[in-house]
Amino acid sequence: MNWSRRELLQTLTGAAAWGTGRLLGGTSGLLLPTFASPSINAEEKRLPPVRTITRGPKHHWFAYYDKWQFDPTDRYVLGNEVAFEHRSPTPGDEIAVGVVDLEEGDRWTELGLSRAWNWQQGCMLQWLPGDRRVVVWNDRGDPGGFVTRLYDFDERKLLRTIPAPIYALAPDGKTAIAPDFRRLNDTRPGYGYCGEIDPHRDEFAPSQTGLWKIDLESGRSELLFSFAQIAKFGDINDEMRQSKHWFNHLLFSPDGTRFVFLHRWRSPDLGNRFKTRMLTANADGSDLFVLDPSGATSHFIWRDPRHILAWSKFQGRAGFFLFEDQTSNATHIAPQQMTQDGHCTYLPGNEWILCDTYPDKDRQQHPYLVHLASLSKLPLGHFHSPQEYVGEWRCDTHPRFSRSGRFVVIDSPHTGEGRQMHLIDLRDIVGA
Repeated sequence: MNWSRRELLQTLTGAAAWGTGRLLGGTSGLLLPTFASPSINAEEKRLPPVRTITRGPKHHWFAYYDKWQFDPTDRYVLGNEVAFEHRSPTPGDEIAVGVVDLEEGDRWTELGLSRAWNWQQGCMLQWLPGDRRVVVWNDRGDPGGFVTRLYDFDERKLLRTIPAPIYALAPDGKTAIAPDFRRLNDTRPGYGYCGEIDPHRDEFAPSQTGLWKIDLESGRSELLFSFAQIAKFGDINDEMRQSKHWFNHLLFSPDGTRFVFLHRWRSPDLGNRFKTRMLTANADGSDLFVLDPSGATSHFIWRDPRHILAWSKFQGRAGFFLFEDQTSNATHIAPQQMTQDGHCTYLPGNEWILCDTYPDKDRQQHPYLVHLASLSKLPLGHFHSPQEYVGEWRCDTHPRFSRSGRFVVIDSPHTGEGRQMHLIDLRDIVGA
């Protein structure tokens, strides 16, 4: 049975209320809702094709889920390469940054090196928005300090170096925002960069550093908010006054007019735990707004210039919520389908949410899709993460979609060669 995209969506929508599934022929393993018994043979649950696109003996990963890993043609896939695992980076540890050519036998080509990286987010490697040829990553300069490399992929040469690191890039590719990676390394190992000591590590909320805006053309940096400013903004309690503050997870809106970031703090009473607020602001730092004051915001993504999907414990309920920026409006999204925190994005067109899970009791990680019109959940695979992949050097799948939305790449060590990158083909699910 061959199903057109229209028939597929009609079937999903019509059967949405049932929550069980059966395999429909001609869909390469798409599991659809059905009126049949919920007892389903596991062998019948075919999954979309998966291809490992990097190999050992070295280890390869891209890291975070909210960066452009694919070029605009869906042919080239960026990645990091390292010769070791299962320990923290040292200042002398260098990784290679490179690209996989999906049309030339998954051939790996090295583009450069970085000494400013971590296990969870690599070196912020990504394609420059609005430019099909420029690749961007963070590095450590000589004699010191963190920098940004801009590389011409067509000419295979370094274009220029910016004397500041980046975190999130604006959609026009002209500006970036970044936290203080020195402080982030001190407060949240696995997200900052070693090699530079935080000069304000003994201060709860220093006023000299915080969240920076970087001009990628001139290289100039501007402090938008200090830690001291944000630590006093909004509703503040005694715990926050006695806590160490930092910023993490920054992202521009799709139109570049605003950005979102997480403000985190840890007091001596919290031990290793920390609390979080989600804030938004205009691109120039004006109109600062506390969007989620719950203390428990986690992963998020912009759906459009006005809405952010985020995992939270909002008003006492845990789940994914769609927040309307600069308002108190929030809608609980797919509470029966998306029951765990994960790395969430919308496929192009906003019909599907792509997400994943952390390892379950059997150490299996589960990337999946949710079709929003029908609230149907489609598994994309089950990938084993050995016990040694924990803490700072865990290997989350961090699913990243291609520009067309037809492919997804994950990081996973399930093949026994350490962390490698794997391509999931979605064409029979979302359409070619």
